[in-house]
Parts: sequence; structure tokens; C-alpha cells
Amino acid sequence: METRPKLRLFRYLVPVVIVLAILFSVRQCGSKQKKPLLGHPRDYAAITKEGILRVATEYNSTSFYVDGDTISGFHYELIEAFARDKGLKAEIMPFMSFEERLKGLADGRFDVIAFGILATSELKDSLLLTTPIVLNKQVLVQRKETEESDSLYIRSQLDLAQRTLHVVKGSPSILRIRNLGNEIGDTIYIKEIEKYGPEQLISLVAHGDIDYAVCDESIARAVADSLPQIDINTAISFTQFYSWAVSKQSPILLDSLNTWLDRFQQEKEYRKLYKKYYTR
Repeated sequence: METRPKLRLFRYLVPVVIVLAILFSVRQCGSKQKKPLLGHPRDYAAITKEGILRVATEYNSTSFYVDGDTISGFHYELIEAFARDKGLKAEIMPFMSFEERLKGLADGRFDVIAFGILATSELKDSLLLTTPIVLNKQVLVQRKETEESDSLYIRSQLDLAQRTLHVVKGSPSILRIRNLGNEIGDTIYIKEIEKYGPEQLISLVAHGDIDYAVCDESIARAVADSLPQIDINTAISFTQFYSWAVSKQSPILLDSLNTWLDRFQQEKEYRKLYKKYYTR
């Protein structure tokens, strides 16, 4: 009985795996730079000395994706603009795992996580977060109601009691779901998925392999047109600011990013970029 879900999941993941393999091969063959030493996050002086800014992001249709022979994405274009203005080369690698991005920042493989991160108290204790970059919120992804008696369909947050929500492992949405359980006075079960990103979870919901997932609204809206069977109208969180992250050992890098973001966000180029990805 498990064969069909596995085949479906394999079909969803093949394009992503191929793209990531190509990106990795191109970067390995095209770069003669030494690999960063693990265990030592860098600050801005070391980055400018080498001339390379190492960046982790997520592969999805908002942040970073391949369209034909072109790499696109809001966070990709924004961090490229920062690197360009600072005379740096950005080496950007997408990772589906939120925990892998955090681990890479801690051990010095990456200097910046250029992906929308919700500023939870737990993350504030372990990371330095930039000035807010985008507004976003967490939404429930489910299949559309088939009939009024559809017992799977969630009509309000109260209906989440005793349900199991799938999230990317380590996602900041976990804390919000736990708090929501306290608010409704009942248990909401959480299943963390380690190897897949939010778009893969959305696909699994759409094709009936799982019933519910939680992800950023911007990502859900970006794929909703291609998956008309999904419903993303139930909010899990309020609309909040999302930021990038650097290591606690990189305060000058944080200042450089914040100074640049404060200026760039007032410019026409930023408004054009934001409209391109967030007002579809």
C-alpha cells in the first residue's frame, strides 16, 4: 500500500534533485576556491578579504529556482544585489532542510541565510536577524472541501484539535502551532519532515498522501495555480515580518546588511523586485 505514495513523492522530487545536482556540479567545476574551514563563522572583514559571500537559501518558487537556463527568486536576486554593490561574489546554495541551513551557518559553511526567517524568541537566542525584509504568515494547506459533510476539511482553527500537521523539520512554525494548541485548549499533533521542503509537502497534500501541511503563505500562493485542488485560506499565524540571519559571531556583517537593506528598500529597484515575486 505504501508503493503509490513513494512513487508520487519520487516524481515530485526528481526535478529538484536534478537541478540541485547540476548546480552543485557547476559550482564545483567552475570554482578553484578553497573550501571554508568548518567550525568558524566569518565576519565581514574575512568575507571581503576573500571576496566571496557564502549564502544558504531554500529551493522554492519564491526564494530561488531555475527557470530554463536562468536562476531566479526574490531572495536570490536580493542577495545578489547586495554582493554586487559590495564588490563581492555570491556563492548561493539551496537546501531543502531548515536545520541544515542553521547547521551550515554555525559551522562556517555559510555566512548568510538569505531566506525569510520568522523572528521567534528561540531563533533570536541563537542567531542575529537582519532588519525585516518581507511580510508573511503561516497558512494551513489542505484539499478543498468536496461536500458539506467532508470530515477532513478544516473550517476554523478550532477544527485543528487532534489533527496532525506536517511541517519542515525545525521550522519556526512549530512553536506557533504549539501555542495555537494552547489557545484552542486541545492538542494539535506535529509531524516534522526532514528531507522535504514546503513545496513537496504541498504536493503531497494535493495528491492525497498527507492531509495537512503548514508553510509560508507566499510559497503556498506561488504554487496554488498549478495545484487547484488545494485550499490555503486558513491562517495559522498573524502576518509578521521575516528576516535573513547571520551568526552571532558576525555582528559587522549584520550591520553591513542592515545598512544596505535600509537604503535599498527605499529604491525603485527593490519595489520592482518585491512586486515581481509577492504581488502576482
